[in-house]
Amino acid sequence: MAENLMDKIVSLCKRRGFIFQGSEIYGGLANTWDYGPYGVELKNNIKRAWWKANVQERNDILGMDCAILMHPGVWEASGHVENFFDEVMECNKCKKRFKVEQVQQKYPSITTGGGVGKWKCLECDGELGLPRKFNLMFKSSKGSLEDTSSLVYLRPETAQGMFVNFLNILDTKHPKLPFGLAQIGKAFRNEITTGNFTFRTCEFEQMEIEYFVRPQDADKKLAEWIEARFNWYLDLGIKSQNLRKRQHGKDELAHYAHACTDIEYNFPFGTSTSLECHGESSRTVGWAELEGIANRSDFDLKQHAQYSGKDLQYFDDLKKEKFYPYIIEPSGGVDRAVLAFLIDAYHEEKVKEETRVVLKLNKDLAPTKVAILPLLRNRPEIAELAKKISQDLKKSFTAIYDDTGSIGKLYRRQDEVGTFYCVTVDVQTLEDKQVTVRDRDTMLQERIGIDRVKDYLVEKLI
Repeated sequence: MAENLMDKIVSLCKRRGFIFQGSEIYGGLANTWDYGPYGVELKNNIKRAWWKANVQERNDILGMDCAILMHPGVWEASGHVENFFDEVMECNKCKKRFKVEQVQQKYPSITTGGGVGKWKCLECDGELGLPRKFNLMFKSSKGSLEDTSSLVYLRPETAQGMFVNFLNILDTKHPKLPFGLAQIGKAFRNEITTGNFTFRTCEFEQMEIEYFVRPQDADKKLAEWIEARFNWYLDLGIKSQNLRKRQHGKDELAHYAHACTDIEYNFPFGTSTSLECHGESSRTVGWAELEGIANRSDFDLKQHAQYSGKDLQYFDDLKKEKFYPYIIEPSGGVDRAVLAFLIDAYHEEKVKEETRVVLKLNKDLAPTKVAILPLLRNRPEIAELAKKISQDLKKSFTAIYDDTGSIGKLYRRQDEVGTFYCVTVDVQTLEDKQVTVRDRDTMLQERIGIDRVKDYLVEKLI
């Protein structure tokens, strides 16, 4: 049943222009995905909702947009150069690579010390070579010469850009603790991915906050952020039964973290691999990480102070003391949020012996708010009026004009992409200057004047 739902989501995304396979006409590039017209609108709406809740509506969060390429010393200080590795095994026959933990799931009694020939490929049954470590960061070179002095990395996370700008923020904005920095941006990890559509990819987008607090306030602020982030998903329509909090055990925590709690979604995967704050662990259930909220202690600022030689301590004017703040980090994935909202909104129902598919997305997330449809596309006066109404509504809403099918097919198409209202222009409209407005969820229709359409939609959607 879960796999069937996932198949339906993947099919819907391709059919309706939400998500396409990357480089598809060339056979595709594994684990890369392109967002189509509806997908990019949904993605942007999620980012806007996150930014509004965490930056615009708060007085203690400042926004940033840091460079993807950073000084190599940043990644030495953060520990990524030394510690950000995966262990993989390559099949001697088909040359495919697998994480050691994937192989151990199938052969739990075999250890990596067994040597070549003890491990079998998960796909072709060939022999797997010995485990090898490789760094998960993508390497590149900056400048005209490709040598060690030109080495740069594509950032594996957005957090470090905010840490290294800590002094700049103190000098320019003079914030008082507690305060935070927020950023939405791309990150890259050269890891062996496990499929499950867009759940895990080499290129992904993060929504991250680094919230600086006094050490004695860290536990309290961590709890507050866990609740705030959990409720954000609920407020945007995620069903409560599909969302849960999972606190990390001591053996799961990263070396710098004092505590971490994941917000998990019940994805319809047969087997899920959950990306934790510090690495990975696998559980054969549908629950997998949507967002992690961690108490990173004062590790990051201390590390960058040591490697850069700059004083990154915070000076308390009242107590006349300097110290390294602790950092609370809510870190969520945009792409995983898109997938979770799509899955959660997917709904099927029987209407006149036919199956109606509806994406019941929250009004703030729906890619299109209103579609204007001419009942008869071969009547120029009807099409012209419908286009005029569409153009007027575009100034206030994400609105589209569509005349590429019968009215029944157009309704079903808009239901599948989550459009809240359909406005139909018909022959009678030419006489009484009224249109038919159809509600997505109830399918109820209401006849209202053209001059009232905008106010009607404002009342319903804003």
